[in-house]
Amino acid sequence: MDVPELLEAACLLVPEQTATENDITVHDVWGYLTHDEWDVALDLLEELGDVHPLPLDFWETLATAAEQMRLERSAAWCRWRCYETQHGIIRADLTLVPADVGRRQTPFSGAGVLRPMWNIGNRTPAGEPALNIAGPWVEFAPHLEPGGRATVRLAPLTPPQWQHLQPGQVITMHEDRTVAGTAVVLSVPRP
Repeated sequence: MDVPELLEAACLLVPEQTATENDITVHDVWGYLTHDEWDVALDLLEELGDVHPLPLDFWETLATAAEQMRLERSAAWCRWRCYETQHGIIRADLTLVPADVGRRQTPFSGAGVLRPMWNIGNRTPAGEPALNIAGPWVEFAPHLEPGGRATVRLAPLTPPQWQHLQPGQVITMHEDRTVAGTAVVLSVPRP
């Protein structure tokens, strides 16, 4: 399929009554598609995907369209949403330790590239803390700097080990044995 066909296929998966905060609907997307404004149509479809849970096919189709359009961050975001659709999402308010206190001296990419360890309360058979891996996607920012704070979406490597988390729970991020950041769980919607 080419880009217009992919975007049209994605449109067909969006319920007609779905609207963004700005009252954008799938009918608006069709208008952009008729004028060959594919990048705008893709952006609006991504927004519509935030309003109403949409099937895995929707996100896979958008990811393929973004890849064909060479929109790397958009493609990565749609692949991330594929993962969330299958495994659920954990949103948290993350605060990194400042550079003068922690190991990290530079910002990390907000596009889900980093794979830190997290202390989420699990224990080893010997009773020691068991650290679990999850990549963070920083919402509304291209990166997060040492000492910075942002809402993140976590993609656990082993989702079943994270099922016990509850909103308000405090978890810590580690890139080595020291604490790299502290996060407060905001929500844990299941797939």
